[in-house]
Amino acid sequence: MLAIKDLNVAYGQSRVVRDVSFTCAPGETVAVMGRNGMGKTTLMKGMIGILKKESGSITVDGKEISTLDSFKRVKAGIAYVPQGRQIFSSLTVEENIKTGLETVKDKRIPDYIYTMFPILKDFRGRKGGNLSGGQQQQLAIARALVSNPKVLILDEPTEGIQPSIIKEIAATLNVIKKERGLAIVVSEQVLSFALEVADRLLVIEGGKIVREDKRADVDAAQVAKFLSV
Repeated sequence: MLAIKDLNVAYGQSRVVRDVSFTCAPGETVAVMGRNGMGKTTLMKGMIGILKKESGSITVDGKEISTLDSFKRVKAGIAYVPQGRQIFSSLTVEENIKTGLETVKDKRIPDYIYTMFPILKDFRGRKGGNLSGGQQQQLAIARALVSNPKVLILDEPTEGIQPSIIKEIAATLNVIKKERGLAIVVSEQVLSFALEVADRLLVIEGGKIVREDKRADVDAAQVAKFLSV
């Protein structure tokens, strides 16, 4: 469903993502792991089009999207949950979710969203800024899902969230993968979370993928060395 080939992305004159290649199939979750500054967020922003590529290819369901603007990539089937969530604090929960409907014809929030995130149904009239960090993360995921994506990208979804809520988010992502059949790419530093959600783990170091393991084959101690400061 998603194929990245020889992708290079730069900030200004500094190339941060270097010749990255990987795939993600429908119903599969791939975790991209690494310390801060190793290129995870730059890779995610390059995939959604916030940062333009220097070279390389990004395809969704066989369609090249790397030359498209971000909103056209959303129409092509890619959805993005940014680092820090970036919900609209002055809008209600329902209004926040509806901002994700811009690229689809039906402007109604699908029933499965509130089934999947019952707390958002209870709080749908509450301002986004009055939610906890974990609730805001659920809101950001819900907002991304209503665009009916084929690929869901999440940039550090556990950042600033308490451990019990991290487990809830992991469980939700596993339900989304199973029930919606999405290809999911998540950038992450928390190894325990990645092992709960990912079918494959990639390690990024200095902007390059330096390790790839299936979850069953992961040597946690070896991967942890790449995550320690």
